[in-house]
Amino acid sequence: MTSRYRKIKQAGDRLIAVILFIVLLPVFILIVALYFFLATTPVIFKQRRIGINNTIFTLYKFRTLRNTGSTLQERTFWLGNFLRFTSLDELPQLINILKGDMSFIGPRPLPEEYLPLFSDVQRRRHEVLPGITGLAQINGRHTLAWKDKFAFDIYYVEHVSFVLDFTILVRTIVLILSFKKDISLEEKPFTRDNHA
Repeated sequence: MTSRYRKIKQAGDRLIAVILFIVLLPVFILIVALYFFLATTPVIFKQRRIGINNTIFTLYKFRTLRNTGSTLQERTFWLGNFLRFTSLDELPQLINILKGDMSFIGPRPLPEEYLPLFSDVQRRRHEVLPGITGLAQINGRHTLAWKDKFAFDIYYVEHVSFVLDFTILVRTIVLILSFKKDISLEEKPFTRDNHA
């Protein structure tokens, strides 16, 4: 990515994030109100993720699992399931974009504890800002093996352009509107055993 396109992209991300935040403010308020109505707080899920150049930042999402319960099934609740199904749980990441931690398009940011597991080639995914959606997300998302996700991430880093970003954005919108079954909770963590 050229430095010029990087600057234009980041400025465009922030402008669009401001517009979306204003337009979607009633949705934010409604979701927050539902959380308090259900007595399911805190509303926001925070997690330390790996950003550009291996820096660490705090990612924000609407929390989709209860803090109580000994099994995954006991921790799920209808609002969290709905938000994951519609991808509305990602809305608070507009704040990450405004802060400069993320972009709309880029490799998905992974948890901090994954950092020591990456190979030198896989670390190249951190040469660009992480995104809310990316090439791996439109090509299988949670159904992909980790090595395939990383291959898509590296391809993105090496070929990033306005055309590629626009293509990913359009295909992401199509996927969201297709309302496919959410299987994000079934994804296996990245470990040394599935490193290759």
